[in-house]
Amino acid sequence: MHVDYLRRNRISLPLPGPDELGAPEHATDDAVAVRDVLDRLPERQRRLLVLVYFDGFTLAEVAAMTGRTTSSIKTALWRARAAFADMYGATR
Repeated sequence: MHVDYLRRNRISLPLPGPDELGAPEHATDDAVAVRDVLDRLPERQRRLLVLVYFDGFTLAEVAAMTGRTTSSIKTALWRARAAFADMYGATR
């Protein structure tokens, strides 16, 4: 199954330090907060958000990888975004 392939071949990229980014300190704080919230999400929600927003896969591609329908991916993505927003808002 494609999900097993994704799990085995997952790449976890470290967050760059503030001096590497050349960005204001608050931007780095935001990146750390985003990573913290992602780490606290359930695996399925985290994986979905990463595939769509970080890896750039389309909903149809994610549906094909997971063996689900595009409409179920849309629903799951909506729920994942809502969970992320709730957790992110609680950290601010």
